[in-house]
Amino acid sequence: MKLLSYLQDGRETWGTVVGDGVVSLAARTGHATLADFLGSPDFDRRDALVQGLTAELPLEGLHFLPVIPRAEKIVCAVRNYMDHHQEVIAAGMQRELSDEPPIFLRVWRSQVGHGQPVVFPRVSDTLDWEGELAVIIGKPGRDIPAEQAYEHVAGYSVYNDVSVREWQFHAKQIASGKNFEGTGPFGPWMVTADEIAPGRNLKLVTRLNGETVQDSHTGHMIFSIPRLIAYASTIFTLVPGDVIATGTPAGVGWSRRPQRFMKPGDVVEVEIEGIGLLRNPVVAQV
Repeated sequence: MKLLSYLQDGRETWGTVVGDGVVSLAARTGHATLADFLGSPDFDRRDALVQGLTAELPLEGLHFLPVIPRAEKIVCAVRNYMDHHQEVIAAGMQRELSDEPPIFLRVWRSQVGHGQPVVFPRVSDTLDWEGELAVIIGKPGRDIPAEQAYEHVAGYSVYNDVSVREWQFHAKQIASGKNFEGTGPFGPWMVTADEIAPGRNLKLVTRLNGETVQDSHTGHMIFSIPRLIAYASTIFTLVPGDVIATGTPAGVGWSRRPQRFMKPGDVVEVEIEGIGLLRNPVVAQV
């Protein structure tokens, strides 16, 4: 099942994809947000809830919101693909593999939905793409053992951890360059976990103006999804609607010679096998 958040008549709501359209589930289920639904017993009977429903709005022209518009936590993995780690080393960055997953947090206001503009900040010329698989938590937990981690996954989505590179390198921590408003595309929807076998390798492709710039698969992850969930849940309780962006593969613009970055007028796409395609135009900050 595909679940998504969107605007209808200027109000935030959520629903499910039915054919080429969407049907709202907020009023039908009594859950105001998708995150609320994921954490409820109703999530386990989702197929019965949508049986026989017909689309209310077409997907074409829909105002998509980030799948989880106000996630309590957006946990992002750093250099979690071996091919990406190798490319940044080759580009001159002095980094060693760590024994534990390096992570940082995004704020929800940094995110945008499918089809919404990525904002090119006026303070930078180094806006870079990072196509990623996003894991969405459904069952809360603290100190989750890795062997039980998939029990806490509600589904998967597509993320673009767009980075403002020179702000990322202002200090040893990188969060400054990862949290500019309007730089975190997330969507278009989440696919429930029953449709993606645990540990399945998924092809991931990022395109800039139709040109493929990243072409890899999730099998290159250094720290697996269960390892990331176990690590993050040791620090804080994971709650329904929390998001884990699992890192990006090789092909980012910073590592290229010459370097290449996005600019206003560009269109960036991230497509992940079995989930969907996330597309966003790039516009200048006003």
